[in-house]
Order: sequence, then structure tokens, then C-alpha cells
Amino acid sequence: MADPTGPSGPEEDPSQPNGPGDSDARIIQTDLRNEMSRSYLEYAMSVIVGRALPDARDGLKPVHRRILYAMYELGLTSDRPYRKCARVVGEVLGKYHPHGDTAVYDALVRMAQDFNMRMPLVDGHGNFGSVDGDPPAAMRYTESRLQALTTDALLEDIEAETVDFVDNFDGSQQEPTVMPARIPQLLLNGSTGIAVGMATNIPPHNLGELIDGLLALIANPELSDRELTSLIPGPDFPTGGQILGRRGIREMFSTGRGSVTMRGVASIETLEVKGRPDRDAVIITELPFQTNKAALIERIAELVNDKKLEGISDIRDESDRDGMRIVIELRRDAYPQVVLNNLFKLTPLQNNFSAYMLALVKGEPVLLSLRRMLEVFLDFRVETIERRTRYLLRKAEERDHILLGLLIALDNLDAIIALIRAAADTATARMQLTEQFGLSEVQADAILQMQLRRLTALEADKIRLEHEDLLAKITDYKDILARRERVFGLITEELQTIRSRYASPRRTEILDLEAGLEDIDLIANERSVVLLTENGYLKRMPVSEFEATSRGTRGKAGTRSQGEEAVKLFISCNDHDSLLLFSNRGVVYSLPAYRVPLCSRAAKGTPIVQLLPIPREEAITSLLSVSAFDDDVQLLMLTSGGYVKRTPLSAFANIRSNGLIAISLEEGDDLRWVRLALRGDSVLIGSRNGMTIHFRISDEELRPLGRTARGVRAMQLRPGDQLVSMDVLPAELADQVALAGGDEAEADGEGTDDVSGGEGPWVLVASATGLGKRVPVDQFRLQKRAGMGLRAMKFRRDGDELVGLKVLGAGEELLLVSERGVIVRMQADAIPQQSRAATGVRLQRLDTGDRLAEVVLVPPAPEESEEEGGEASPVEAATVPADGGSDASEDRDAAAD
Repeated sequence: MADPTGPSGPEEDPSQPNGPGDSDARIIQTDLRNEMSRSYLEYAMSVIVGRALPDARDGLKPVHRRILYAMYELGLTSDRPYRKCARVVGEVLGKYHPHGDTAVYDALVRMAQDFNMRMPLVDGHGNFGSVDGDPPAAMRYTESRLQALTTDALLEDIEAETVDFVDNFDGSQQEPTVMPARIPQLLLNGSTGIAVGMATNIPPHNLGELIDGLLALIANPELSDRELTSLIPGPDFPTGGQILGRRGIREMFSTGRGSVTMRGVASIETLEVKGRPDRDAVIITELPFQTNKAALIERIAELVNDKKLEGISDIRDESDRDGMRIVIELRRDAYPQVVLNNLFKLTPLQNNFSAYMLALVKGEPVLLSLRRMLEVFLDFRVETIERRTRYLLRKAEERDHILLGLLIALDNLDAIIALIRAAADTATARMQLTEQFGLSEVQADAILQMQLRRLTALEADKIRLEHEDLLAKITDYKDILARRERVFGLITEELQTIRSRYASPRRTEILDLEAGLEDIDLIANERSVVLLTENGYLKRMPVSEFEATSRGTRGKAGTRSQGEEAVKLFISCNDHDSLLLFSNRGVVYSLPAYRVPLCSRAAKGTPIVQLLPIPREEAITSLLSVSAFDDDVQLLMLTSGGYVKRTPLSAFANIRSNGLIAISLEEGDDLRWVRLALRGDSVLIGSRNGMTIHFRISDEELRPLGRTARGVRAMQLRPGDQLVSMDVLPAELADQVALAGGDEAEADGEGTDDVSGGEGPWVLVASATGLGKRVPVDQFRLQKRAGMGLRAMKFRRDGDELVGLKVLGAGEELLLVSERGVIVRMQADAIPQQSRAATGVRLQRLDTGDRLAEVVLVPPAPEESEEEGGEASPVEAATVPADGGSDASEDRDAAAD
């Protein structure tokens, strides 16, 4: 459709005033792109300067400035009664801010909320909202007035020509362009705003710390950033909470942008029921800045219902007038610290404050560092004090000028009185005064307006004293304007006065740790067993899956398909440990224990190639759990060819994803066993035929070697024999053996009854048929490396062989696993003590064709300590009979060869 006003529209009547000629003269041809760009830029700058961004000098946006000035004009100071907020909003709308009343009231409400403002500028009376996100009451119900800090630190001297005033929107009123702030309000309460193409987000800080920083900067303008941040350590949020780490703060202060990790304050308490401890609970007493409490509780409940947050049985909000208190009750089987870490990870109880300190400097948006913000404020204070001083100087000079005229009148009192009485009118009197006495018109008017009572002698003295006082003030004002150090002295005095009146302690604690929660923080450090099958499937199961049983019982299946999935390796560990997996080719791989999928006993497990990049030609031959890579801990490695080597554990602290060489091997040799040891410990090595050798881990016997070294000969083997096991004895046990001298005679099997007495330590000796015994450790005397060794066990049946040696202490627990994955958990104290020559007793009842594969020790509970008097865990409280029921007669028969 054609535009009727365009070229194809109807022609206009030339006789009309707005004919074609006049219309063409008013049409301006312009490029649409340029017009859109110019118009949008004007709109953007209007939003940036007039609405969204604060001024770096007083830290206020126009709406806040107009609200505070309107309340000041209404006389709503802190010592006056409250007035309805609707009255304030109407005043602001009618005089200064021609926008919606909702915008004005929302800004007024925020300045009164103590959970949003570190130092509220408005004193609100009534419902001004809550940290739960509840809206404030309507403006007709609420009342407000200015805080004392606002009057003293933001509005003081506003009438002393310290700042510029401009016309309001209709030219009927004057409003200030900036407040004569005496404190860096922009940093004190922070600011948030979204403009066009830019935004600002400045966190609040502590008033006392800001003043300390300003005073230090005044005293030493070359103050280093480190010294400045020691005085202003970081944000101080009104809701308290914690800040994790200082890296984000340093970045924010130095560049103007950075991310600060905030965390609520939560503790773990034990709730009591009828005066007795009942269960643990997480108690939240402080929230991160701008976190909605009701939304937080709702989020926690949602995660609990979705099974994403476990261990929580109930949530209650017990907050009252005395403070915040959110109670999160935990189940009795929950780990409180793990639940708390998951709350930090999954809920707003921990979040980030993304700071972007953008503010207007000379009408332009500028990204400011901490130092630059303080410098801009100090420059503004210098300008403000100089303008105030010039104003006071001008007023003093004007007043002194009048006093000089009055003094002239007092000196010529009779003549002036006669002149005034003789004058026809006021104008004539004024003219004659200026002509005869050399007075100015201002002085002449002052004389004409002077009251008769001021002609007394007392009043004349007052005039002279006031004149002298003004002369002193004028001199002082001129000195202030002449010397910059006087200006900074006044700034210092004002800051110290404000600090003494309004400074408050810091609410937010800054923790010297960096923010991130690792996956390990969300995992309970439980005791587990890790099992690797011959087909390369790895699985992790809780130790609690296997209850302590009597010696000689069958146990529980630890794998799904016993006939196909023979167990190859089996260790016990804590879930926070690092697993070191050693291959037959001498390469070590690392995997956190908690990353091994947790499976049920019937599950098959996860192929190890899905967890680690292990080549097909390699096979894992040893598993080891490490809690810390200490320098004084050694890795003791033994190959199937009989070579042994020790290397510092710290050499394996950083293992690449594709592995690290642990030992160099000869052709045909394999790395089979790896253990942890300390300098001075001793090592006990066993062979298939039941021979053992025991020697010191010392520089004389076994000096430390690098990762790529081969090692030295460990034991001389008889033909057809091979190494099967290795364990380490602590140094104190090795010393005990050295003092005892050991058993020098090689037992031949005669008289091998149980060894009585002793509290340990012992060496557990186990055979493939499920037989085993505890032998006092002092029966394994210390020898030289590379010898033949001593016999550790005689076998009852042909084809039996040694499968494991373990050093035991009193009260230890064992896990025995067969090749088909049947696992037995038992107390080591239930195993009888026997000599080296005995054949042992039944440890595990094995199915036909099954064999004992491995024996491991259950690690102590990581969070339990007997010294603390804690209650024993269900595992530690389990008791095991000394004999194994129907196997008792068989055990008695096994006491002799």
C-alpha cells in the first residue's frame, strides 16, 4: 500500500500554509544506519549516566541521591519522627525523579535493608522485607527517616556550595549532581547495576577498614598494594559468612574485576533428645551475601527428594529475632562432613560473587581498582573541602565587611544619627552615608537597619570581638587554601571522627584457603576393598559388606561369576587413598580409590581399560593404596625373578595419565609385589615352597635406587621354587627380632604344638588350601639378603603351597579372598599361635577346585580414635569364636604334621 504522505500520495494544495514547498524544506535526508546508531548511543549513555551506574565520588545512583536529598529537604533526620514512605516517594516523584513510584520505593527499601547494605542509609520502620525474599509492605504502611551516618557522612556541608546543583526535569527545582560524601560510600555499601552494554557489581566493605586504608594512603601516597590490602583485606558482607581464599580478592583489587567465593557459616552439632545425644545435625547460622534463605531450604529439600543429596532426614528453619538458625538433621549412618561438603557443592550455601567495579568518573564509565577508587574519592574530598573553605571565606569576608561599616558608625555615632534624622528618605540617607563616610552600599544598608539596642557599649564590644574572630578565621581559611597538607589534615580529622562513631567489627571471615571443592571432599572416607579379576575387571566394595565371621567358614561371594572371574589382586584401603597400580612391565599407574566404581558383591565390575590407558600387552600385578606421598616413605618392589629395590615414594607423587616407569626389568622378568616401607624397617619374603627370608631395609643391605634402576637379588631359590609374597615389618619389630636372636635351629616338624603366650606381633602364614597360622615374629631371625632363608610352614597335603605372609598386631582384622572371589572377614586373634614348622589350622572353607588367593588387613576406621574414648564401631565390636565349629577336630589334627 502506498504511503499517502510519500511521493505517490495525493498532491497538497499550494494555497495551504503547509504546501509542498514548506514540507520539502523541513525534510532532512539522513542515512538510517547513522540515525539508529546516534539515537541508540544517546539512549545508552542516558541509561549509563542517568540510571544504572553509580558515581565514583559518592557511590550513589541518581535515584538514591534524589531520595536522600528529598528526605533531607523534608527534615527527616535521625533525631526527627518517622514519616510515611509514600510521602517521601511522592516528594521524589514530584520534584526530582519523573519515573515510576515502584522504582523509587524499591530503591528506598533497599537502602533500609540491613541484609543488603553493610551500613544502611535509611532507617526504616515497618516491614521492609526479609532475607527469605518476602516483599516489603506497601509504601502507605511503612515509615522512614535518614540514618545518622547518612546525615553526618553524606549530606553534611551540602548547603556550603561544596557540590554543583542543576535544574530538575522541569526547571522548577535545583538538585545536587553529587553528594559531598565524607566516606567512600561506593565501597562501603557496594553497588549493582545493569546498563546498556555494561554492568557493575561492587561488593560492600567494612567502614573502619576503608578509613584505615584512606588514612594510610593520605600519610603515604606511594603505599604499596600489599600494604593497602593488609589494611583492607577484602569485602565485608552484611550477612557475614566466609570468603574462601585471597586470590580472587587480590585480582579484584588490582584489576577491578574478579570472582570471590562466598560460603555460609555452618557447624556440625549433636542434637539431644531427653538429655541424651541422639543424632548429628548441620546448623547454618550465616548465609552468603544475597542468598535467599527460603530458596536455599527449598533447594535442599528438592535435592533430597531427587536422591541427589543423601544423609538428610529433616530440615527446619529455627530463625528468630536473635539470629539465623537452619537445622538440617542427618541420618544416623550419614557422614556429617560429607553432607556439609555436598551442601556447599550443590546448593547456594556456597557461591561466587563476580565483582566488576565499574563507576562513573567525570561522567564516563571506568573500571576501577581499589587504589584508583580511593584516589578518586580523596581527590573529590580535596575539591569538596576547598569549595567549602572558599564558601566559608567568602561568607566571613562579607560579614567582616559589614562589621567594619558598623564599627565606623560606632566611631561616628552622633554625626551618623544626625545625618539619618535630617535625610528625607532612606535612599538619601544611604547616598549621604556612602559619600561622607566612604561606606559601601552594603555597609550603609547595614547601618540603616541596625537596631538602637546595638548602640550600647556592650553591643559595641561584641561587634569588635566578632570582627577580631572573623579576621582569625579569614587567615585560617586562606592558609587552608594555600597549603594542601592542611586540606588532608581536615580529611583525616573528619575520617577519624566518623570512624570513632560508626565503625563496626568485621562480619565476614576470610579463610586462607582456595575455593574449590574437589570430588574427594564429597566422598566419605570409608573403608573399602578393591578387587581385580583375572579378566581385568576392577571393583570397589565397602568393608561393611563382609561381616566378621567365625574362623573356618565359607564366606560371601565377592564376584558374580565365580567360575569365570578368578580374583587376581585384592587390597583394602580408604576411599580417599590413591591407588597405585603396578604392571608386569614395571610401569605404575595412579587412580583415586573413590573413582573405582562402587559395586555390589554380585556385580562384575568395570574393565580396567575404561579407567586407565593400559596397553593390552600389560597386566596389573600389584595394587597399593597410599594416603600421602611423604619423602621418608619408600616403595619396596620385588620381581618374580627375585630382584628387590627401594625407591622414595615422593618420586611417584606426579604420575602421568599414561603411567610412569617404576623399575627396569630384564627380559622375562615381571614386577609382582610392591609395599610401603620406612628406613630401618625389615622385609619378609616368602616362596611357594614355604621358605622365607628376613633382612633389613638399610643402606648396607638395600640402598635406595632411582625409578629406572633394576634392583638387587633378594633370595636364593631352590629349583622349581618361586617367590609368592612379601610384607614389611616396622623398625621396632625388626629391632625386637634382632634382640631376641631368632630361632637358630631349623625345625623338622617334631613337637609342633601351639606356641603359647605373647601379645604379638606375629606373622600370618597362609596356604592355598585355606590353612594358616600365627607365628611369633621373633622366630624369623634377621639374615643377609640373597640367602636361602628359613622354612615358614610345612604343608599337610601334596600340592599345597604358600600364598601369603602378613605381619599382624593384636586386634587386627583380616579379609581372605579365594580365586573364585569368595571373601571371609575375620579377627586375626581367632587364629592360633603356632611355630614355623606347624601346618596351621583351617582359615576358610573352600569349595572344590577353589584356592585361597590373597590375605589383606582391614585398615583402621579413618575417623575413629580409641584415644578419644569414642564408641567402638560395629566392625570393631564384632567378636569371633576361637574355633571354627565343625572344623575344631580338623584344627586339632593340624597341630602336628
